[in-house]
Amino acid sequence: MQPPQDDDTADLLAPVPAVRTGGLVGYARVSTKGQLLDRQIHALNAAGCIRIFADKKSGKNAEREELWKALDYLREGDTLVVPSLDRLGRSMQDLIATVSSLRKHGVGFTSLHEALDTTTPGGRLVFHVFAVLAEFIRELIMQGTNEGLDAARARGARLGRPLAMTDEQVRHARDLLARPENTVTSIAKLFGVSRNTIYNYVPELKGGRLALTETTNTADLPRPSRSGG
Repeated sequence: MQPPQDDDTADLLAPVPAVRTGGLVGYARVSTKGQLLDRQIHALNAAGCIRIFADKKSGKNAEREELWKALDYLREGDTLVVPSLDRLGRSMQDLIATVSSLRKHGVGFTSLHEALDTTTPGGRLVFHVFAVLAEFIRELIMQGTNEGLDAARARGARLGRPLAMTDEQVRHARDLLARPENTVTSIAKLFGVSRNTIYNYVPELKGGRLALTETTNTADLPRPSRSGG
């Protein structure tokens, strides 16, 4: 089976698989190479797993090769078994998506520590509640973010990436660049920015020093976009 997608969160209450026809496949994980997998593997063996996959990587690491191997190994009627929920998912959303993807492929899921088993009505109900809570929290975060942005706009705050140079610094840079002894590199170092930033904020430089010295109204010069420098 393929790794789960973010939208694999449907039909969590469906009885899948209704009857276990395959084997138990275990997955264990520790965060660092210095940690031991012995206890987790012992628990998975005791649960009757016929095959165990194990990663030694942080849950935040998307490249969990053994997990992807386990997902590819699973067949309809099998059940994926983990020592605890935090061994499988990097987040609640990730956990829900993974379990939902398993169910779409006719694969059950069991977590030993939490005594969760999605092949049972109680286990399916608990995961359904998890999914609803995860979606509720996501919507609250989005709502709070949007309200915060609206309030900031109402106060006249500038949103997005902060400017690399203030208006006063740009004026000072133009004054310095009008003097032949000053180089773009030295002025960039003075303001702690890159050469590209100087060129973005003083666009008339691209036409040479002559264009800079002949500029009569620097206040009317275009400002760089927020994506610059």
